[in-house]
Amino acid sequence: MSRVAYTTYQLHIDLSQSCTIEIGKLGEYRFPAGRYIYTGSAKRNFEARVSRHLRADKKLRWHIDYLLASSHVSVIEVVRSRLPECVLNQSVQGTILVKGFGASDCVAGCGSHLKYCRNADPPK
Repeated sequence: MSRVAYTTYQLHIDLSQSCTIEIGKLGEYRFPAGRYIYTGSAKRNFEARVSRHLRADKKLRWHIDYLLASSHVSVIEVVRSRLPECVLNQSVQGTILVKGFGASDCVAGCGSHLKYCRNADPPK
């Protein structure tokens, strides 16, 4: 029996207060307080990618790094999946606040891989 490795993940994020954040080349955006879900993937070194997102000390490289660098952000859960990245992202109900966020290589027309879920209950 072969073991299928995880390739996608979702970061369930809590933003404790509204703030304005510069997201790399995307520009400056106002993020309201509440829950967010970010969907990402890693074809190689999956756990290293997830661990990198959770570290405070890192070079800001991806869109999500800029959001996670805010002192008002905490990752409340990481959900690992084998579903394709866009399928997993499209399964989330939420509002797109920043077009193109985390979706520069998206081929499914998601619009963004970060969704604002307002004040949703924390994941169980």
